[in-house]
Amino acid sequence: MKKTSLFAGIFFLVALASCTSNNKKQFESKDTADQVAPDSTTHEHIDHEHNSQNSLDWNGTYKGVYPCADCPGIETTVVLNNDGTFSYTGVYQERDTKIEDTGKFMWHDNGSVVHLMGKEVNMKLRVGENQLISLDQEGKPIEGPLKDHYVLKKQN
Repeated sequence: MKKTSLFAGIFFLVALASCTSNNKKQFESKDTADQVAPDSTTHEHIDHEHNSQNSLDWNGTYKGVYPCADCPGIETTVVLNNDGTFSYTGVYQERDTKIEDTGKFMWHDNGSVVHLMGKEVNMKLRVGENQLISLDQEGKPIEGPLKDHYVLKKQN
């Protein structure tokens, strides 16, 4: 009876180890699958041809109020023209300061970001549906509690 109990105990441990090993492999497989590009495992079609530049009605006037360190805000207007030019106006609220600039813009990030370059202005904006989202100078989204205030909305 001792041998049977011992054999049953060993069999149980081997079976348990086997199940644990299979579960671990299932989790590892899932983790590995998550790291692979979606289009290579699920055969989803990722459209690399359409971007903000060629798919959105991006030209027009965008307005918003950017945060300001020493005033209530900066009333900001950006106009993007079809010919690759822009105009920028920044009016500092409760101050006698206004910045106006014009220049050319370039498309970055495969057509999803515009880079405005003028005499006074050097800014990057992600182009979205009826909005421009300000980016930092490295082209990364602005973070922090005021990040939602760095969005310019398209005017009709």
